[in-house]
Amino acid sequence: MFRFLYSLITIAGLGYGSYWVSLTHPEVKNKVLEFLNAGTPFHTLEARFSAKQIMDAHKRELLKDDKHRYLEPVTKFSPYLLLEVKYSHNDTHTGEGVILWDLLDGEMVTHTRQWEKTHGFGDCITANVDKNEFKIINLLAQKGGVVDRELLFRLMQLESETLSPWIESCRRKKLVVQNGSQIRLHLQKPKINVRPETIIDDRLVTKSCKDTERLKKRFTKTQIRYLAEAAFGYDFAIRSYKEVYLPIYAITVENPDGSLHTSYWNAINGASLPFTALLE
Repeated sequence: MFRFLYSLITIAGLGYGSYWVSLTHPEVKNKVLEFLNAGTPFHTLEARFSAKQIMDAHKRELLKDDKHRYLEPVTKFSPYLLLEVKYSHNDTHTGEGVILWDLLDGEMVTHTRQWEKTHGFGDCITANVDKNEFKIINLLAQKGGVVDRELLFRLMQLESETLSPWIESCRRKKLVVQNGSQIRLHLQKPKINVRPETIIDDRLVTKSCKDTERLKKRFTKTQIRYLAEAAFGYDFAIRSYKEVYLPIYAITVENPDGSLHTSYWNAINGASLPFTALLE
């Protein structure tokens, strides 16, 4: 009996420890998972453009003159989480679909054709926003990002002693700013008031791990799931999830002085990606 209780306590402790690590130290969990999955084939969206097509299309932009030259392009794979979800749409019917969520910047893709994405969810993940705080953030997003404090209280139909601590918590986390009587989202051009579904025009294919470079994840599956459930409300449910990857091209140009300039390109829509240390 003692051994059974000891084993049960040990398993419970390990389970809680894993959950705590995934939330507070995602980089540790990521390294462990990358080691365990090193030899496993993975799913990736099928590329629409080749590196050569992009290099030819943007030759005038990338090669300023004949003294600049291309080096061999490198294909990298950027990690995403594909969630199968259901949700309440306009309180009239249930919607079902999938969400593609970026594990590097923490943003959701709304449409793969132009690779449109949200803006603001990444900050919310970093700040570990909970469901109550998201009620404020979502209402501000629905109202264009700015709401008078008294109107906010009336719309949320909550007493001051309940709502005020939520507002103050959002302020401490640098997610909202109060100027006089107005409360606004502390985000430039926020885009989080979206339907919880990604329009995907692309197929998934399977890649071998041999000679492929997968970028390191910044966020974990647990963080994305926690954020999605907090952001999209009580009627939102995640039915299943799996990791998929976006193929991107690192295109390097050698300058006349021997220096190198590398730009990154989305293999789905052929557009350039903004430079970020996450791609290094």
